[in-house]
Amino acid sequence: MSALASAKTPAATPLSISVVTVSDTRTPETDKSGDVLVESLQAVGHSLHSRCIVKDDVYQLRAEVSLKIADPAVNVVLMTGGTGFTSRDNTPRAITPLFDQEIYGFGELFRQLSYDEIGTSTIQSRVFAGLANGTIIFCLPGSPGACRTGWDKIIAEQLDSAHKPCNFVDKLALPE
Repeated sequence: MSALASAKTPAATPLSISVVTVSDTRTPETDKSGDVLVESLQAVGHSLHSRCIVKDDVYQLRAEVSLKIADPAVNVVLMTGGTGFTSRDNTPRAITPLFDQEIYGFGELFRQLSYDEIGTSTIQSRVFAGLANGTIIFCLPGSPGACRTGWDKIIAEQLDSAHKPCNFVDKLALPE
């Protein structure tokens, strides 16, 4: 099954997902990237646990995500924003210390797929993912297009317990 087809079929195991937008300027009304992620996860039957916008500050980001990974009701955190190369892009510095294990292939695959869409500008994307306390965290760029690429072409299948040969659902701390 293709990633796009998977993005439209119901997930075998519904997950509880938090969406965190990293921005100094976005509001709930202007957070189009967060909207893309919420619509995408709900379209396949996952539930939205929470959604927030956090300033691009290392300690505010780390505190917010720490609360989410400590909450047993949160299975996944989808983050958008703060992954570029400006001095205010703090998501990698804030979040990677929380990881028990990094998922190196996520960033590599995202940049490969993104190359077809934006060319060599993809090298300025510091997308990344990892596992922390049984919770998976995907950190995406702040554009709606990048969020669609990440969800449709990678994340949807990896959060679908029926996707073979493997997915991340069995790595999560799910209730018995």
